[in-house]
Amino acid sequence: MTTIAVIGCGRNANGSHFPALEKLEDVRIKYACDLIEEKALKAKEKYRNVENAITDYRIALNDKEVQAVFVLTPNYAHYTVTMDALKAGKDVFCEKPITVNYALSKEMAETADKYGRMLQIGVCNRYHKSVEELARLNAEGKFGNIYHVYCSFRKCRCIPGLGGPFTDKSQSGGGVLIDWGVHFLDLILYVLGGAKLNTVTADAYCEMAKNMKDYKYDYMWAEDTADIEHGVNDVDDFITGYVRTDKASISFNGAWAQNLDKDEMYIDFLGDKGGARLDYCALYEFFDGTTRKTEKPQYDIPNMYLKEDRAFIDSIASREKNRSNIDNVLESARLLDELYQSAAIRKEIILK
Repeated sequence: MTTIAVIGCGRNANGSHFPALEKLEDVRIKYACDLIEEKALKAKEKYRNVENAITDYRIALNDKEVQAVFVLTPNYAHYTVTMDALKAGKDVFCEKPITVNYALSKEMAETADKYGRMLQIGVCNRYHKSVEELARLNAEGKFGNIYHVYCSFRKCRCIPGLGGPFTDKSQSGGGVLIDWGVHFLDLILYVLGGAKLNTVTADAYCEMAKNMKDYKYDYMWAEDTADIEHGVNDVDDFITGYVRTDKASISFNGAWAQNLDKDEMYIDFLGDKGGARLDYCALYEFFDGTTRKTEKPQYDIPNMYLKEDRAFIDSIASREKNRSNIDNVLESARLLDELYQSAAIRKEIILK
């Protein structure tokens, strides 16, 4: 039995991890913690393996029975809570993004190694069946040489929690790139087999809600966190970029809010023998350049959150770093940082 604490009982916890952890019979959640006591109490009431509701995460860190913690807080708190947990001798699952910038992410990785702790990052797509299949096809040479990848993560007027933590750079670290783009770009690097960065260039825009009171929308995710009257919107709602790696080039467009009534959420992998389009969080199609036929495999897609949580619990016992250990995700964090830097200076950045 692995005893854990869940720190942060908001949307991510309730939509993804609490339901997954409830299915793991060998996991005991001794604490559900949230600064808002009502959220912690609701988690204790709703989920069978939650034993205590607390508002101070240090109670869990000081409990010798607790072996690991899930850090499911807003982005800005990832660093502080994770670092405290690692220094307290706990293994940590930290949701994406690692934290608000690469320098702090690297420090978190170094601290995990210093204290001999497992630190897994919530890049859930690495456990999505379709992504696993594409990585397998690439490893088997089905694509031949993947020379370019294009991805689109674009929706119509979908800025989350306008004026709240999502659009306040001091709390989120960024906008659509750090919120959605991290998933797309990380899974691309994973399918490519751990590609390393050579150059990056990007342009980022905050255009659609410069005047928040004039912003029109049909639906706003996390609307209860919005503060249109008094809040801040200083993050990217659109970003475009080009990346060269040691394996393939990558181009992308991302939009929280575009004036096109379309959802365009997909990734194209272009190889000299075959190519594939992945509909995000869904199935993929593979075109075989030899037979000139499109293959549309049908398969069940298991719960990727259950798989990644299972992998974390297993790593605690085995002490083996898995595919989403922070050491294997740092290049994705570096990519986000460099893209934002390129957009800020409006120049290509050449990396060593």
